[in-house]
Amino acid sequence: MFFFDNPTAAGKLAAILLSSSVSFNALASPEAPDTNGPAPLPIHRPGHQQPAVAGNRLTLQQALARTLTGNPDLAAFSEEVRAQEALALQAGLFPNPVFGASAANFANSAAKGFDGDAVTLQLSQLIELGGKRAARIQVAEAGREVANWAYEIKRVTVLASAAQAFIEVLGAQARTDLARHSQQLAQQVVDTVGNQVKAGKVSPIEETRVAVALATTQSEMLRTERELEAAKKKLAAYWGSTKPEFSTVRGDLEAIKTLPSLQSLTDRLTQSPELSRWASELSQQQALVQSEKAKAIPDLTVTFGGSNYLANQDYVVNVGVSLPLPVFDRNQGNIQAAERRHSKTADELQSAEVRVGTELNTTYLNLDAVRAEIETFRFTILPQAESAYQAVQKGYRLGKFALLDVLDTQRTLFNAKGQYLRALVAYHQNLADLERLIGGAVNEDLK
Repeated sequence: MFFFDNPTAAGKLAAILLSSSVSFNALASPEAPDTNGPAPLPIHRPGHQQPAVAGNRLTLQQALARTLTGNPDLAAFSEEVRAQEALALQAGLFPNPVFGASAANFANSAAKGFDGDAVTLQLSQLIELGGKRAARIQVAEAGREVANWAYEIKRVTVLASAAQAFIEVLGAQARTDLARHSQQLAQQVVDTVGNQVKAGKVSPIEETRVAVALATTQSEMLRTERELEAAKKKLAAYWGSTKPEFSTVRGDLEAIKTLPSLQSLTDRLTQSPELSRWASELSQQQALVQSEKAKAIPDLTVTFGGSNYLANQDYVVNVGVSLPLPVFDRNQGNIQAAERRHSKTADELQSAEVRVGTELNTTYLNLDAVRAEIETFRFTILPQAESAYQAVQKGYRLGKFALLDVLDTQRTLFNAKGQYLRALVAYHQNLADLERLIGGAVNEDLK
């Protein structure tokens, strides 16, 4: 372990970067989607009892669980899913019968017999022909499936963003610890040089130099603390909280996964929520085409009733049938519009495949480049910077190097460590984005 140049500092970092996977899919996909639609939706209730944070130290799993139950955006999408379920219920209902009553020839004393006063009561029932009800149900079911996929996409997106926010806090904690350690070393140098100045071994100008270096580290410490506080508030906002209820987060930034091949990830895109949603969109548009074609067939209205002639108390039974004649309106305009929308959805599916595939390639290449950068820092840059710093420190005590050399190598070492931290954060954030695109863990065997 070479992250810090002494065992105490390394132990402090280890206390921050404990073992916890940063894969957001630990909770993003509790069940794999089947061929009929996305996985069953969890019960989402804003304000639900949030998972407890043990020791006020938040893990990624706890952060994602809180996001899943408390995120306002997910609450809105879950309500739309339930609205689509209600529409599916409505689509399966039969038309209501119509009751009618009429009276004729009242106040006409000259009218007699069947021409006299009469009261007619009747019931009319619309009978849908051409499979309209079945087509309507199919459209509603497809709409519900589309809404489920929209929720699934939103859920994966929100959880990926929450995971990235968690990683940002984890990185901010490590940068704060690094700045604190840098400040401690700078203070030690100030104390040492101060003693040497008092003893007359070095010029007072050296004390001014190290004081400037100390002020710089103190300014950096304040900046990293502010960034950490902002990152914690950003993370808490994902579960609808304006104030973080945790003091630290727990995870392992240095846990780097072995990436599968790009082709294997590309093959899994067909199972991603983003593209699976478009398959449901196509099914919905096809159902709408069939529904519009069914509307071209006229519906039959059957009427049954009776008339009571008040003058002689005679009764007659009335039976009627009405059927519109599709002479002018055969719903041809709506049919053509539905077919065009179906073609449009097919084009949008192709566009989405290209867009998601391109985004996957870009993210994968960025992830691979960052991983190579991390390895360069881990096995080359940091060991060399550490070795140079230790050598200059030893040489300074023997009078071989000036204080400026010590400060320069120290600054180089801590800058390298800061860049290494940024690369680690970028790696895990790109990894979360990659898992969002494929809708699952990059390494399925490590779920």
